Amino acid sequence: MKLISCNANKPLATAIADHLDCPLSDAEIKNFADNEIFVRINENVRGEDVFVIQSTSKPANDNLMELLICVDALVRASARRITAVIPYFGYARQDRKTDGRTPISAKLVANLIAKAGADRVLTMDLHAGQIQGFFDVPTDNLVAMPVIEKDIRAALGGKNLMVVSPDVGGVVRARNLANRLGCDLAIVDKRRPEAGKSEVMNIIGDVDGRHCVLVDDICDSGGTLVNAAAALKEKGASGVSAYVTHGVLSNNAVKRIEDSVMDEIVICDTIRPTEEDFKSKALRVLSVAPLLGEAIRRIANNESVSKLFD
Repeated sequence: MKLISCNANKPLATAIADHLDCPLSDAEIKNFADNEIFVRINENVRGEDVFVIQSTSKPANDNLMELLICVDALVRASARRITAVIPYFGYARQDRKTDGRTPISAKLVANLIAKAGADRVLTMDLHAGQIQGFFDVPTDNLVAMPVIEKDIRAALGGKNLMVVSPDVGGVVRARNLANRLGCDLAIVDKRRPEAGKSEVMNIIGDVDGRHCVLVDDICDSGGTLVNAAAALKEKGASGVSAYVTHGVLSNNAVKRIEDSVMDEIVICDTIRPTEEDFKSKALRVLSVAPLLGEAIRRIANNESVSKLFD
């Protein structure tokens, strides 16, 4: 097989390649002066099983176009099978019509990836599981829960833990983690007056004296987690940590978390944080390269992936 990395997250792609003991293939991906994207695959890929590793994180549209153009280049180079490995699928939050005359952008992007020539998609912790049905090619949605569970046991194992969902929509994810850890579950009843802003209304569950672990799939501005942490502390929580798969971390999110009552936020490396964010003592990063690497190995060997990390 061949592994090709676009520019969104080269360190993750390198870690996956190291895990598989398979070097990244030589590919040239650059921008012209007018920001048009150019791709050249500098190795023969005819008849090969090729995996293109690219998150569609910020800048989302540039990274998406890199992925699409790279897939097209591989189709025209006669690759046998092309798998788009998208650790973070950036348009996943636009998965339904929220008002009149609005798009379902997640479906549009899924169509673009399939139309470009991808034969399969491998992604992680989609914002809504049913987005798998938006793709007209086989799609595997891995979960980061094994990595998160292992870190919680190592870092917080001696504490009186309670897993907390920051909103009603994340209850299934939080319950899964709570069952794995053998601890209780609480829920934050949240109202969102407008996009990007949240207001905590109530805490469902007794968190007094417990170390609360907020778990979510995405942290964007950090407002939801910061507000939830403040509400949990007001209800008597002894401490609050947050575990998030995709750290979008826009608009000074890490600084907002540093200034909050939250002890720390732990993210996975599906999106590479900025160098400034890396320096924050409130942020830790977990690697999902072994998970993605094992899934890639199984796909290459035509083995089942669906139940691998449930």
